[in-house]
Amino acid sequence: MFQDLDSTLEALLSRELPRNLGDQRFSFAAPFTEFIENTPSFNLFLYDIRENLDLRSPAAEFRQQEEGPATKRQPPVRVDCSYLITYWPKLASSPAEEHRYLGEVMKVLLRFPYLPAEILQGNLQQQTLPIKMVSLRPSQLQSVGEFWQAMGGKPKASLNCTITLAVSVQPEPEIIPIVESRDFEINPTLRKRLRRT
Repeated sequence: MFQDLDSTLEALLSRELPRNLGDQRFSFAAPFTEFIENTPSFNLFLYDIRENLDLRSPAAEFRQQEEGPATKRQPPVRVDCSYLITYWPKLASSPAEEHRYLGEVMKVLLRFPYLPAEILQGNLQQQTLPIKMVSLRPSQLQSVGEFWQAMGGKPKASLNCTITLAVSVQPEPEIIPIVESRDFEINPTLRKRLRRT
C-alpha cells in the first residue's frame, strides 16, 4: 500500500511540475546528507503513519441483498500518512534553486485537495473513498531541528504533506442469514388460560 502511495505521488509531481522539473529524480529513502550529490533529487520521506481518530466510524455497515443473506462489514480505518518533502540540488547550486523547486512542488500540492483518480497506482485504485491530501499544515514531528540532527545533517527547507487512506480491516463481509421462520413456545400456564377462553 505505501509503495503504491509513493508511486502515486511521484506520478502526480512528474505530471504536474513544469517540464524542466518533472524529470528530476525522486527518492523515498530517509533524507541523509548522501542526497547532496551530482544528481538533483526530490525527497519524499514517509515519516509518520497514524490512525485519524477524527474520522473513526464505530458503526458497522449492513447491506441487504435482493435475494439471499445480508452482509455486515466493519468500516475502513482512516490512516494519515505524513511526508516530509525536500529538494537536494547539486553541491554548486545556490539555495535559490532549492527554494524555487520547492515552491513549484508547493503549488502542485495546494492545487489538489484530493489525489486525482487517474494517477492512482496499484491498490490505491481500489480505494472506496476519495484520498484526501492536506499540505502546509504543522508536521507531526515534535522538533524539526532534532529530526535533522538525527539524520546527520543541517536543517533544510521542507514541505509537509499528509494523505489520508482508507484501510480495510475486514477482507470479507460477515454473512448474516435471513430469518425465514420463527418458532414460538407458549408458557404452559398461559396455554391453559387460552384454552379456557
